[in-house]
Amino acid sequence: MAKVQISNVVVLNNPAPFFSPFQFEVTLECIEDLPSDIECKIVYVGSAESEEYDQTLDSVLVGPVPSGKHMFVFQADPPDPSKIPEFDALGVTIVLVICSYLGKEFVRVGYYVNNDYVDPELRENPPEKPQFDKVQKNILATDPRVTRFKIDWETPAQTDPTQDSNMSAPSSSSQDEALMPQMPPVEMSMDAMAF
Repeated sequence: MAKVQISNVVVLNNPAPFFSPFQFEVTLECIEDLPSDIECKIVYVGSAESEEYDQTLDSVLVGPVPSGKHMFVFQADPPDPSKIPEFDALGVTIVLVICSYLGKEFVRVGYYVNNDYVDPELRENPPEKPQFDKVQKNILATDPRVTRFKIDWETPAQTDPTQDSNMSAPSSSSQDEALMPQMPPVEMSMDAMAF
């Protein structure tokens, strides 16, 4: 049984200009004291074509965490537009809130993000080079994708020095399993706000 559940995530500051920070109010429920920190990350998927464009926007440590219900606001700067392929700058992408304990991911909450111009003229005739200062991001806050992973809450993850330490955002559950064979998903939920 999981020692920590994310019971709710509220998307704040939405919709917002592209260069405004991402803000998530995260509520955790811990059924027993956790002596180590929980690591939370916000990852922006720059392109569905390749993980190399994924950007970890911020990472925070929360803890040690006593049993009970806890809430915090997690804020991260926007992605670096120079690291996003121009053909993926507008349209739908994904932002992930990922939580790990002892180096092992136990939950990821994904949201679709639509990036588009506010100005109807720019929507109709978009410039060849994206003008991010005129783009608005709109997170589909009512329909998160939640994936939970069964982990050993007592033993730290063994690190493989040949693996890249960057947390990527796979686009399918088969990639999830390939990246984390020691942590098979135990539950997948598509319920809006039903964490």
